[in-house]
Amino acid sequence: MPYTTEEGGRLNNFAKEPKVYEAAPPDTNQKRNYIILGVLAAILVVGVMAVAVYASQAR
Repeated sequence: MPYTTEEGGRLNNFAKEPKVYEAAPPDTNQKRNYIILGVLAAILVVGVMAVAVYASQAR
């Protein structure tokens, strides 16, 4: 563990830093999945909004 000494002789303990790596860009299958999930999320949001509008107009 990496320790540093501060003023007054106090020790400060820092966590280990994780390894850094470069993320790979998404391939075509991942892009397609992102589009499908985005469309499904939009349908869900529009559906919830439609239910809210319908419920607020019901008597």
